[in-house]
Amino acid sequence: MPREFSRIDRIGDQMQRELAQLIQREVKDPRVGMVTVNAVKVSRDLGYADVYVSLLTTEELTEESPQVRDSLTVLNKAAGFLKGQVGRAMKLRVTPQLRFHFDTLLGHSRHMDNLIREAVGDKPVVDREDDARNDGASDDPEQNA
Repeated sequence: MPREFSRIDRIGDQMQRELAQLIQREVKDPRVGMVTVNAVKVSRDLGYADVYVSLLTTEELTEESPQVRDSLTVLNKAAGFLKGQVGRAMKLRVTPQLRFHFDTLLGHSRHMDNLIREAVGDKPVVDREDDARNDGASDDPEQNA
């Protein structure tokens, strides 16, 4: 039986979709680059919604990067406008206060991926020759019968 999603989870998912579209189409500030809304965590009382965003760039960004700080400043200043637009689009009686945060999960996953590559290397886990031998018929006559 599939897990039932709570109302809070459904509201968070819908807010994520709405905010992604609104930021792309309505926020015209040049300091906000290519923003991806990664997750929205809504509090149980619908008082706050923590919006986790990441920026699409070629360089590794941290929370202290000037690009990140500028983008978060603009998004937090536009939070009232975005809250009103989300409330209208979703027809919510109570719309949560939006708080924008930089999502550091992407940086952590890149770091872990690099650590695994250093430890294991780029060598495949299963050799192709061993895999081909195991796919063929077994030498044991009992297994072939």
